Amino acid sequence: MPRARLRFIFLNAGHFLDHFFMLIFATVAALRLIEEWGMSYAALIPYATPGFIAFGVGAIPAGWLADKWSREGMIVIFFLGIGASSILAALAGSPIEIALGLTAIGLFAAIYHPVGLALVIQGREKTGVPLAVNGIFGNLGVACAALLTGYFIDTAGWRNAFVLPGAISIGLGVAYAAFLWSGRGSGAAGRGAADGGAAKTAPAVGGPPPVERGTLVRVLAIIMFTTAIGGLIFQSTTFALPKIFDERLTELAGSATAIGGYAFTVFTVAAFAQLAVGYLVDHHSLRTVFAFVAALQAAFFAVMYQLTGLAALVVAVGFMLVVFGQIPINDVLIGRITKSEWRSRVYSLRYIVTFSVSASTLPLIAWIHGSWGFDRLFVVMAVAAAGILAAVLLLPRRGAFIERAAAPA
Repeated sequence: MPRARLRFIFLNAGHFLDHFFMLIFATVAALRLIEEWGMSYAALIPYATPGFIAFGVGAIPAGWLADKWSREGMIVIFFLGIGASSILAALAGSPIEIALGLTAIGLFAAIYHPVGLALVIQGREKTGVPLAVNGIFGNLGVACAALLTGYFIDTAGWRNAFVLPGAISIGLGVAYAAFLWSGRGSGAAGRGAADGGAAKTAPAVGGPPPVERGTLVRVLAIIMFTTAIGGLIFQSTTFALPKIFDERLTELAGSATAIGGYAFTVFTVAAFAQLAVGYLVDHHSLRTVFAFVAALQAAFFAVMYQLTGLAALVVAVGFMLVVFGQIPINDVLIGRITKSEWRSRVYSLRYIVTFSVSASTLPLIAWIHGSWGFDRLFVVMAVAAAGILAAVLLLPRRGAFIERAAAPA
């Protein structure tokens, strides 16, 4: 197998695990710890907040180290560190102890997005589909977190939901380090793969098109705004969906495994929206695709208000399709307007915004659920999606980074 393809497989596995680890607690808290530790859902989920803060804040130093030292080396640290942290979280006997474990998970999870995504698009002319494929693996991690955690809760205990993935991640870290070591001394390609730093990597063919300073500032501002609001929506849907199904699918799901199975089905189906959106932004106006996705989000969240049973399940598939579908759009836009040597730092800025907002979302979910239930949450998300649509309409209508026609590979 070509080394570039094998590296892409490792990067996809990393994205899978990154989201998997960050959402194990969402199912554990909703379906087990509220009983085992005698706490309400609203009281328990804020203990995940420090982990999501670390997930966001850690992106800045991770991106800086990757650009200055080694992107590949940072991915090895990611695999080993997040695996060990997950095993640590399994030892928790109190909310404070599990918060410490989740914080460690978040700190190492922060490495992936600014570093892994820069590696995914490194040297590529068309970036939409590779980012979408990589994004699908991330979303499958979200899906499997609900499914496997629910299964472990019913069969082997919630602690095993942390231990086994942790051991697998450590094994992947060792394998990836061996893969990098085997490429040393094999010529320019091997050195480039091993070093991973932007300064040691030849620029991508063609490079990003030149963008006027004023337009660049405008586009980056829109990216950061839609990133912040998108982080609110993504975190609200992915973290709360198991609990939403626990409350609204009472006639369809009677166990933790069943609830996790429904969440897995919704997340898995929705994950492939990224592939369609990745193709569309490579061949059509990014602005048009982005606006269409944002409009659908607002519509689905508004419809979800007070739905239960099968109708709620169907609409949940709809809103997760467009929530996941939005993910690669900003990443593609960053790839088109930034140079390789500072791209990891721009990605780190994007993801510190995403996951900092995500961290603040958890207390918001707890407050809304404790005061009004999830109906009010869907109203908030519908308004937020409308805000994304308004911002997208401010993007330039023309420009090589907006209008991207199909080009020869």
